[in-house]
Amino acid sequence: MKSILKPLLTIAAMALGMTAVATLPARALVEINVNKGNVEPLPIAITDFQGELGAQISDIVSADLRRSGLFAPIDKNAFIEKIANPDAQPRFDDWKVINAQALVTGSVAKEADGRIRAQYRLWDTFAGQQMSGEQFFANDANQRRVAHIIADAIYERLTGEKGYFDTRVVFIDESGAKNARKKRLAIMDQDGANVRYLSDGRSIVLTPRFSPNRQEITYMSYESGQPRVYLLQIETGQRELVGNFPGMTFAPRFSPDGQKVIMSLLRDDGNSNIFAMDLRSRSTTRLTNSTAIDTSPSYSPDGSKVVFTSDRGGRAQIYVMGADGSGQTRISFGDGVYSTPVWSPRGDLVAFTKQTGGEFQIGVMKTDGSGERILSSGFQQEGPTWAPNGRVLMFFRDSAGGPKLVSVDLTGRNEQSIPTANFASDPAWSPLLE
Repeated sequence: MKSILKPLLTIAAMALGMTAVATLPARALVEINVNKGNVEPLPIAITDFQGELGAQISDIVSADLRRSGLFAPIDKNAFIEKIANPDAQPRFDDWKVINAQALVTGSVAKEADGRIRAQYRLWDTFAGQQMSGEQFFANDANQRRVAHIIADAIYERLTGEKGYFDTRVVFIDESGAKNARKKRLAIMDQDGANVRYLSDGRSIVLTPRFSPNRQEITYMSYESGQPRVYLLQIETGQRELVGNFPGMTFAPRFSPDGQKVIMSLLRDDGNSNIFAMDLRSRSTTRLTNSTAIDTSPSYSPDGSKVVFTSDRGGRAQIYVMGADGSGQTRISFGDGVYSTPVWSPRGDLVAFTKQTGGEFQIGVMKTDGSGERILSSGFQQEGPTWAPNGRVLMFFRDSAGGPKLVSVDLTGRNEQSIPTANFASDPAWSPLLE
């Protein structure tokens, strides 16, 4: 898919009339302003794509857009026009009657070489114009990816921002009795489909984190009796030890360029401080030197700063410092205990877990600590991770005997459960796939 899909986008889009769309006046076309405080979901009609696999593809597109909270797919039973030719201009009046402000048509066909060819068209029903159209080629194993890529294209055309549907999530799959829980490293599509296990469960694994620029993860494993940090190539299964550090290792994360791993190390003196390791030279740089617990470091998107937690003030709060350890400054001052800060891919916010008043809260604040907002509250929930467009968070929440994955958008009003076969914890969202 990597070698086939992306290079064909420009050619395919031109074949479907994308060059003509570029000349249309933007004010005539429907769009969603995602920067408004309260966004009403856009009514959109997503027809069954033509072809044997068409309904499956369009159903995934519809589900992706619905889960974003920005779109309200219309019940197919309300459709007046039955699309027989997805390349023909639809009867716009039939779609305006049911208040479909946007319409998606498409088809899926098998090519002679065995690949599938999926194409879609996005229409503005009230302006009576085509907004975009593209086609994609893939093998059978990547059918779902095609649907996610189409959903991303529609999302971007209507919001002006990148989508996040063609992504994966690595997490800890938990099964078995509570006092003998088997924990396996697992990966799935962002909607919970296509689960694959990356470890066998013989050793406890924790805190998987994606590389920002390739399909590689860092994680911790207790297979040697104490936590060690490993790198794992997802596609090949190749694994290597990052370093055999004395003491305990916690919370590893990649730098934005993927060349470093930042982590917290507990030394013999009982102090936990933050270190960065260059993955090429394997040299280690100490960034904090306190008698407190400094942990959970996360780089800013440009790599110039690091956010972390420290209890140097008496209880765990959020701090920011330069990537070299300079200028360590506290930014959180609310009641409660803060943990697991994660810098947004957009660079404008920091997500965190907060424990206060017997509750666990998932929230965000600006990078100077102002504008704190709580998006979700509940019992034992933690570990936020950002979608690559910085609009949605995923975290895990204990309920009914074990943890499950949940997503919430920045409004806090669109909370969604992520289906998994077993209990699941500690999610980490991938970048958009290549």
